[in-house]
Amino acid sequence: MLVFAGIAADLLVRGGALDVRFLVEAPSRSGRAGGIGPILVSTAAILAICIAVCAPLGVAAALLLSEWRGRGLAAGRVIGLSLDVLAGVPSIVFGLFGSAFFCRTLDLGFSLLSGGLTLACMALPLVARTAEAGFRAVPLEYRAGAAALGLSRAAVARHVTVPAAMPSILAGLALGIGRALAETAALLFTSGYVDRLPGSLWDSGRAMSVHVYDLAMNVPGGDPNAYRSAFVLIVMILAIQVALQGGLGAWARRRWHVA
Repeated sequence: MLVFAGIAADLLVRGGALDVRFLVEAPSRSGRAGGIGPILVSTAAILAICIAVCAPLGVAAALLLSEWRGRGLAAGRVIGLSLDVLAGVPSIVFGLFGSAFFCRTLDLGFSLLSGGLTLACMALPLVARTAEAGFRAVPLEYRAGAAALGLSRAAVARHVTVPAAMPSILAGLALGIGRALAETAALLFTSGYVDRLPGSLWDSGRAMSVHVYDLAMNVPGGDPNAYRSAFVLIVMILAIQVALQGGLGAWARRRWHVA
């Protein structure tokens, strides 16, 4: 907590005070002046695409690994190995893959969609492995009791396993979102540098992490806005973590009556 508070305080002191105009205005003078309004919109769109893809795929992979891998299913072993390999791949490699596959092969070009799909590939191992640990922690008696009532395997997963493991699923999603929001290298090759407001998911857009990198490394005199943008970025990550672990966790407990 002290390290986090120290980093946040350093960014705030170096960047200066924040105001609403900084959050809604468009960048000007290559980012030296103006705000980060279009940057926030692009970041939110990329993150939404990432979550929409990696959350269902991660939970499905976790269910396969936890419920069927123990029965010797070859696909389960292949999926588990693939997730472990993906978790160790450097982000720059994901960026090159996204540029080659999403931008060129699928002809999506430099776009929010390409960036979001690339980040989904990066976040998928975290979501899947964390959810798998949660599914494996569900007591066997829960499954046995549901099976004794005549529930199918799919019904057991829907009504018993997933609700009981919801805290782990949310934790994995929070970790995946944190990695996606902080990613720079992969987005340089997929979503692009454009700092204007995107008109659609097929438009190029600049994410917050890319904006901070560009201001700090390529724009003389851009350090103050780089510090302000970095502070906003860590506040976004903190807010998402609190929302997932707090708000959605409480909703899940009320919805499925789990502890």
